[in-house]
This record gives sequence, C-alpha cells and structure tokens, in this order.
Amino acid sequence: MEKMMKSVSIVGAGIAGLAHAYAYAKRGYRVRVFERSPRATGASIRNFGMLWPIGQPGGEMTEMALLSRRLWLEVLDAAKLPYFPDGSLHLAYHADEEAVAREFAAIEPLRATWIDAASAAAKSPAIQTTGLRGALFSEHEVVVDPPLTIASLPAFLNEQFDVAFHFSTAVTDLRQIEADRIVVCSGDDFETLYPRIFAASGLTRCKLQMMRTASQPAGWRLGPALAAGLTLRFYSSFRICPSLETLKQRIAAELPEYDRWGIHVMASPTAANAITIGDSHEYGLDVSIFNREEIDALILRYLESFARFPNAAIEERWHGVYSKHPTLPYFTAQPEPGVRVVTGTSGSGMTLSFGLAETLTARDLGETN
Repeated sequence: MEKMMKSVSIVGAGIAGLAHAYAYAKRGYRVRVFERSPRATGASIRNFGMLWPIGQPGGEMTEMALLSRRLWLEVLDAAKLPYFPDGSLHLAYHADEEAVAREFAAIEPLRATWIDAASAAAKSPAIQTTGLRGALFSEHEVVVDPPLTIASLPAFLNEQFDVAFHFSTAVTDLRQIEADRIVVCSGDDFETLYPRIFAASGLTRCKLQMMRTASQPAGWRLGPALAAGLTLRFYSSFRICPSLETLKQRIAAELPEYDRWGIHVMASPTAANAITIGDSHEYGLDVSIFNREEIDALILRYLESFARFPNAAIEERWHGVYSKHPTLPYFTAQPEPGVRVVTGTSGSGMTLSFGLAETLTARDLGETN
C-alpha cells in the first residue's frame, strides 16, 4: 500500500504563512492554508515591500535575510511577478549622517559602500542634490509590490505545488484542522488560539502610518529605494557605528517630534510606478484605530528634504499593525506537539519570512546542512 503523503496545515495567508507553505510544499508535503479573511489584508500588504537585508544586524540575521532574498527571487521569477532589484540608498546631508554611513561601509564593506554625491544623484532622478554629501549604497535590497504579490502567490503555490487555500475560514480551535504538522502564522492574532502564550510572550503591537502617491509619468523610475538620516537611527544594523550616538542626539534636539512618533522616512516603488512613503511607529497592545494627520505631515515634510517626485499627489493613506518583541528578532513557540507559532518579525516580515520559514522548517524536520 502506498505511503500517505505527510501533511501540514498553516494558519494565516500573509507572507509568513505563504513562506512556510513554500518551504513545506517543495519538500513534498501536502499543504493547506487557512485564512480568516477573503484575502490577506494585514501587515503583509501594508508595508513598503522592501526586502531589506541592510537593516539586519550582522551575522545570523544578515545571513537569514540574504537566504530569504535568494528564495524570494526564486519564487518571484517562477511566479513571473514584478520586482525591483535596484538596491538602496541612505542619503547623507549632515556631517553626522556621513560619519555613520562611512563607518558602516568601513566595518561592513561587503554589505554597502560609501559613494559621493554625484554618484548617488546618478542613481535616482528623485534625489534632492542641494546639500547632499554622499550616500551609503547597497546592492542587496529588493522591492516587491505587497498587495499584488501577496494576492498572487496563492495561485502560484496552488498551480505549482497543489497547495490548497481555504479563505474566509477562521481557525479558532486547532481541532478544526487535521495535519501531521501545524504552523500558526496569524500575526498577533495567534492570541485567539493561545491567549496565555501571547500574554507571556512579551510581544506588543506596533502601528505605522503610510501613504502612496499617484503613478509617476511613463518612463520615470525611482531607482533604488531611498532613505536618509532618520533611518540610520532606526535599524539595529547601524548600532555598530561609534558615531551613531551623535546623530541620535542631534535629531532628538532638532526634531523631537520625529522621535516622539518613531518616524523615519523611506520611499519605494510599486508595480504601477507609484511611490510608497512612510512611516511612523506607535507601540502598545491597544493601538489607536485613528490616524494622526500630524504624523503624515511630518513624514511628508522630511521627505521633501531628500526626494521629489514628478507627481507628488497622495492617492492612498493607511495604517498597518504588526507584532513586535522588545528583544528578539522574531518570536516562535511550540505550544504542543506538532504545532509551531511563528510571528513577531518586528517590521521585517518581508525581509525575513522566506529565510525564517526555510530555517525553522529544516530544523523541525531534523535536516542537516
């Protein structure tokens, strides 16, 4: 009698759930994905779409981000989905910003390089050149279009690997589903299934505000994803730079409202040639459902200091909420045999999910390198 194919059920069709579906399906598992909504509408579609290895601290997390990038490109190419492999620029307009960027490039020469103002300006027509001292350039960053990509990957996984998707199917008790393994990738909503584990996890929530412009003129391209000095103080990767504290102190003194709302400003392209802009960070288990116009205004004001677009009209505004752990790069738990919870990638879900899914799947299956 033929041996039955092993099965895995995944709760959540956001990027973490899709990445785990891919990791198991390519190993020959029969995979089912359950999503409470008619389509994924959470944090996975409410972000920049940036695969952002440069934001990860060196070592294990950088390696995971680069593994994730490789798997992303494998999937995007196979699914024939658009993406932008143009890298990233952190633009420097102040001496302390230049110092941090140069230090990072000296410490991590394989991850990024310092380029002069003329070389930076040549990479994007959006860059404000007045006062530009240069930029930290990395070739590793990739941008996808989150709503398009997250909506399209289920069909690809179904066609290529026979992954079954059950949308509009809320899982409130794991006894609803049968499988050899279950992976819960429902973001902070895993609280529904395991309230005690959630309460003890240390996880909190982060709300971010974002915007998107109308489409830019035909033939105009942003090029690399853009960031500036505020971002250098945001990602943990830059904590290795001795001069970072000077930059942080200046921003706290000159721009206290940006620290108050956790604002750093970035810009990335979409498949429709619009520009995604953001973002802010408000932390707490009980985040407000209301956006603050003050925050959007602060984001746009700072954006104008380093980037201009032919069509600056804002066409869409939204907020997203993701789960965040105060010290861990991601949260995972095994609350019962055969069940794994994966969440809390802390705003790096697009960057880490494929690499994280591959790593955890290989570990759970006892695979060795």
